[in-house]
Amino acid sequence: MDAVKICVAGMGARGFGLMTAVWLDREDVSIIGVCDPYEDRTKNAADEVEKRTGRRPAEFSDCRRMLDLKPDLFIVTTSWRDHIPLVVESLERGIYVACEVGGSYTIEQCWELVRAQERTGTPLAFLENCCFGREELMVLDMVRKGILGTVVHCSGRYGHDLRGEVTGGRINRHYRLENYLKRNCENYPTHELGPIAKILGINRGNRMLTLSSYSSAAVGLEEYVREHNPDPALKGAKFSQGDVVTTLIRCAGGETIELSLDTTLPRPYSRGFTVRGTKGMFCEDNRSLFLESENHAEAEFTWHNQFNNIDRYYERFDHPVWRKFIRDGVKGSHGGMDWLLFDDLFACVKEGRRFDIDVYDMAAWMAVTALSEQSVSLGGAPVPVPDFTCGKWIDGTVSYVTPER
Repeated sequence: MDAVKICVAGMGARGFGLMTAVWLDREDVSIIGVCDPYEDRTKNAADEVEKRTGRRPAEFSDCRRMLDLKPDLFIVTTSWRDHIPLVVESLERGIYVACEVGGSYTIEQCWELVRAQERTGTPLAFLENCCFGREELMVLDMVRKGILGTVVHCSGRYGHDLRGEVTGGRINRHYRLENYLKRNCENYPTHELGPIAKILGINRGNRMLTLSSYSSAAVGLEEYVREHNPDPALKGAKFSQGDVVTTLIRCAGGETIELSLDTTLPRPYSRGFTVRGTKGMFCEDNRSLFLESENHAEAEFTWHNQFNNIDRYYERFDHPVWRKFIRDGVKGSHGGMDWLLFDDLFACVKEGRRFDIDVYDMAAWMAVTALSEQSVSLGGAPVPVPDFTCGKWIDGTVSYVTPER
């Protein structure tokens, strides 16, 4: 295969951003079709492709018509609600499909996704770029080598001040607004959960058993609207989405996971990636690695002296993927994570391989949203997490191999 022919559904901020920062910089990719319900977005995307490559892709408002082009890969970067229906359509047509992240609306949707992939055998990739982050891959490698001992607890956060983005949703045609007005849940779990699931072997020898979610009051957006008036149509609007949603998950291996959605209060960006093992810990928020064998004398009251120490550990513990990436020159958006993700995905398409973040991961990680909505409505009552592998997680027949590129 000379170049991977791709069609893209959704040319808003994420789709257009990936196109300009990653896909158009690759000689092994050819964008043959773009689609969006908004004509100006489709035209803008086609104009950019033509300007950069000299070739104009076909333009569509109906993604299903675009699939008649029979691309090598269909990439879905639409609003959350359209993710699973478009992925299922692509699976049924036998077209390799890659889907951007988000949460599910129902558990039945997740089962529909799994059944479609198992029935058709069509490859699927879930585009959780944080699984390719430098620290996330470094800690994964350290855990597999036993450097942090036995991992018993992990936590993560989607900490991102989205007040302007959410309340500008009608003006900017962004789907988050309606979700924040009408739902209360952990609506964006996979940035933090994906790397943790890999570390804990979820779906590959381990699985999530139960989930409990708790929500704070929803006041941040309402106060922001009163003070900043980003959209007059939102005057007096009541938001359902709690300002902070905390989710606790218990795993079959005895580990616990704590997730936090924190997007409607003033704060700096953080994924809060934290891994606790019997021999050490990693903490993203203070960029610190604590190893009992090296730092124990400072463990109790002077731990702050170790804050921001991660730079001195890269030489010893950097994942091979990042060693090579830094040596060759980091490219792409989100600090290089997007480039690494698509570098691996395009290789999978060319070689006919399954992507390592597969349908079972997509279903399990997206299900957290629907399950959290149930639990929040029940006052934090625990709800069972379905086993989308139907028992295959037990003996590890759902395989996972970290890309060594």
